[in-house]
Amino acid sequence: MELTTISQYRYATKAYDSNKKVPQSTLDELLSLLRFSPSSVNSQPWHFLVIGSQEAKSRLVSAVGDAYAFNQSKVRDASHTLVFCVKNSLTDADLDTLLEQEDVDGRFLKPDAKAGQAKGRGYYVNLHREAGDTAQWMEKQVYLALGQGLLGASALGLDATPIEGFDLQGVDREFALQEQGLRSLVLMTIGYRSETDFNAQLPKSRLPAESIITRL
Repeated sequence: MELTTISQYRYATKAYDSNKKVPQSTLDELLSLLRFSPSSVNSQPWHFLVIGSQEAKSRLVSAVGDAYAFNQSKVRDASHTLVFCVKNSLTDADLDTLLEQEDVDGRFLKPDAKAGQAKGRGYYVNLHREAGDTAQWMEKQVYLALGQGLLGASALGLDATPIEGFDLQGVDREFALQEQGLRSLVLMTIGYRSETDFNAQLPKSRLPAESIITRL
C-alpha cells in the first residue's frame, strides 16, 4: 500500500466493533514500531501502557471520567488502548542508561564516539534544563511516537483514534503513574471500525496544498 493511500485510509475512528480483536502478532508489530520512533538526541522519554484486558479496560474507562463519556465508549469498544506516557524528568541516570544501551547495540564505531555522544546529548538536554522547558520538550518527543503510531496502525490495517480528552490526573492515579516517574499525555485506541461509524463515510478535509506548502 502506498504511503498516500495509507494516510488517506486512516481517520479518527469514532466507533469500534467490540467483537473484533487485534491479533497479537499485529499488536507486537505496532509496539515495535513505537519502540523505534524517532526522538531528539535519542532521548526516548516515553513509556507505553497497553490496555487490553477487560479488567484494565474497565479501570481506564472509569479513569477517563464521565466528563469525557464520548471517549469512554471508544476505550470500552476498541481492541486495545495505548496510554502514551512521558517521563516527569530526564535525569543523569536516564542519560547514562541511554548511553550504555547504545554501546550494547553497537552504536560507537570509534573509541571516542561514546564520549562524544554523551557530550552532545548532554549539551542539548542542559539547554532545555536551563530554559526550563524540559517537560514540554519531552512531550514533543512523545507526540512524534504518536504520529508514527497512527500511520503505522493504518499500514497494519488497523483503525485508531488519538485522544486528548480524558482526565489525565484520574488516569495517573488509577495506574500509579506518578509513582513510576511518569504521567499520562495522550491515548490511542486501536481496533477495527464499526459499520455504524458515521465518520468512516465522510471525506477527509484538509487545507489546499498551495496554502500550506511553499516551494522555493
